[in-house]
Amino acid sequence: MGVASPAVGEFGQLLLSLRSRARLTQEELSHATGVSLRALADLERGRSRGPQRRTVRALAEGLGLDAADTEKLERAAQAGRPRRRSAAPTAHHGLALPRDIEDFTAREAALAKLRALAGKTDLVRPTVALISGPPGLGKTSFGVRAAHALAPHFPDGQFALDLHGMDPEPTTPRDALARLLRAVGVAESAIPGGVDDRSGLFRSIVRDRRLLLLLDNAAHEDQVRPLLPGNGGSLTIVTSRHALAGLESVHRIELALLRREEAVELLTRIIGAERVQQETQAARDLAELCGHLPLAVRIAGQRLAGRPHERVSKLVAQLADEERRLDALQAGGLRVRAAFALSYRQLAPATRTLLRRAALAAGPDFSPESAALLADLPIRQAALCAEELVDAGLLLPRPTVERYQFHDLLKLFAAEQLAVEDGTEACDAAQDRAARWMLRRATAAALRFDADRHQDPPGGDPDPASAPASREKAREWLEAERAQWLAALRRAQATGWHQQVIDMAEAMHWFSDLNQHWELWVEVFRRAVDAARALGSRHNEAVHLNYLAWAYNICVYDHHAALEAADTALVVAREIDDQLQMGWALAYGAAALHRIGRVDESIGRLQDAAACLSGQTSLQGRLAELSTLNTLGNYLRQRGCAEDALTIHRRSEASCRAGMPGLSPELIALYLAVAWQCLGNDLAALGRWTDAEAMLRQALAGFEAANMLAWSEPARLDLGLVLRRLARYDEAREVLLTARDTLGELNSPRRVEAAAELRELDRLTVGA
Repeated sequence: MGVASPAVGEFGQLLLSLRSRARLTQEELSHATGVSLRALADLERGRSRGPQRRTVRALAEGLGLDAADTEKLERAAQAGRPRRRSAAPTAHHGLALPRDIEDFTAREAALAKLRALAGKTDLVRPTVALISGPPGLGKTSFGVRAAHALAPHFPDGQFALDLHGMDPEPTTPRDALARLLRAVGVAESAIPGGVDDRSGLFRSIVRDRRLLLLLDNAAHEDQVRPLLPGNGGSLTIVTSRHALAGLESVHRIELALLRREEAVELLTRIIGAERVQQETQAARDLAELCGHLPLAVRIAGQRLAGRPHERVSKLVAQLADEERRLDALQAGGLRVRAAFALSYRQLAPATRTLLRRAALAAGPDFSPESAALLADLPIRQAALCAEELVDAGLLLPRPTVERYQFHDLLKLFAAEQLAVEDGTEACDAAQDRAARWMLRRATAAALRFDADRHQDPPGGDPDPASAPASREKAREWLEAERAQWLAALRRAQATGWHQQVIDMAEAMHWFSDLNQHWELWVEVFRRAVDAARALGSRHNEAVHLNYLAWAYNICVYDHHAALEAADTALVVAREIDDQLQMGWALAYGAAALHRIGRVDESIGRLQDAAACLSGQTSLQGRLAELSTLNTLGNYLRQRGCAEDALTIHRRSEASCRAGMPGLSPELIALYLAVAWQCLGNDLAALGRWTDAEAMLRQALAGFEAANMLAWSEPARLDLGLVLRRLARYDEAREVLLTARDTLGELNSPRRVEAAAELRELDRLTVGA
């Protein structure tokens, strides 16, 4: 049964009648059609009288109307649409939505946020959504996709306006408002002259309409503000490469880089599933080389689509060459380099310089400090320039610290500009300047941890006013900037600054114990050995060969290389009759032999080392003897001589308690904790589990107080073993879980032991 034809303006009555006949609530009809609940209510009340054809079609499908009733509903809508100068003003005035891209991929979460905003839009408070981010992220494509998807929510029209924010002369608010006013039906002769008057007229017209406005490619806040509706139920989507941080009362929608599977999906939609399935790994590699940047993936896909017989792996091989990568990422008018250049050209000269020079920074990210050194700018100006680059979408800020990073392709672009605009001489000067400063800062910061000098002011720092003021601050700086100071060390050696290399490596000796899991210590001390040989310094050669043996043993577990370095150190130390370095060389060689499995030889070497060091009266000699005796006791215990080990370790404990003149209380406490750990393991070997627990808890507390993870976690594991033997299974499990996880983070071989103990604990407690 049909319905009577409505009179003009009675669309709402007709819709209400049809919905009642279909026995649908407004909520049910909204769900079936995608038209928001608010929009349906406005239509039935007569507030919105002439919805667009796509909205009418959605309503007809949701109501299950036949052709006759659908036509009546469309006539009612057409009668309610305002009469305008043009039957299709959006098309005539160039503000129709651009064509949606069929192969658009991902962005479901961001689109869901916009759908939620569209559903909340009412006739009191218009909504503004801002999509900003780096070039190539797909902001415009997303804005267009969102506008098409949300069109049914906005029956009074959808307009898209390119603000040309990257052009030398972006669209002015005055011109943009003129186009918008013409689009909503205002005659040319009725458009006011001033920006404020045009903005006021536009807002008065749209306050009772539900419009969707896409403002693409905005340049700055002042360009956008006059174009935003002041009241009503409109939604404005703004896209910009700039953060537009000063734009008030906006919902910010973040677009991230594509995940690898999303990038491969986009490639699949462009070139077809068959080609991707034939070269699955190549497709993944292509996504990686494109940096998961949508524009780059699209360009690569379009290029392959235009060459249907070309292998994906061929393009991968071309992109693997960094010098050719930006050349290869172009297809027709689409070019990654061009997208970056648009933003680059808009930067101030100092900001352009900082972007280029920052490409010289080592590591995955850099600080304003590093950028300032490379760009030869004051730190305050460099920090401001870096923030401008973030706002322009050309740098990515770290979320918790003041550090920045490049997208891979943007770093290649910056490096290209560096070669063209700066040249080799300027780049060398920048790197030398940064390297000298980093060497001095790193050396001064590391000396904070030296057993003799850690309480002294950091002499030699290039900028005492900004130098780390405490050991904790020094540690934070050294850890954050390790890529930079390691690069400085490499440049120093390449440039022939051999004494600076030795000084920095020597300063790092004590600090390295805090981060034993860093494999870079092998490189640091190997470079120091080379520098000592270049200077002909046999003493420094022996010292750093011993440090190198330690690094091979503890940091990378290459015990044969450790033995070779220790043996070489022993030869050099004997030639110069350096008893301290002879003792260390024997001890480090013994450690390597023990790990290789040559236990008897290792114990013999340790006994020789102890004899060599017994006559040492220097502070360093006393510490070396103490370390050697502790290790000797551990090896004896592992060989089954726990009572002998206990005797040796009680002597170590007594020496620490007696104190050593000139040694800091913090270092004495650390060595005392080592003695307690040794004693705890001796007592455990003798089956004295309760006494062992007490000692190991003291040791663990001492290491934790010193923030020595590389020492605390093995002690924690030892404590877990004792707690299991005491049948305190819940406590043992908690302790062992922590030890296993942290030892894993430290890449310690003992993580395997912790995992095995947990499995044994599970076996003991099954069914308990």
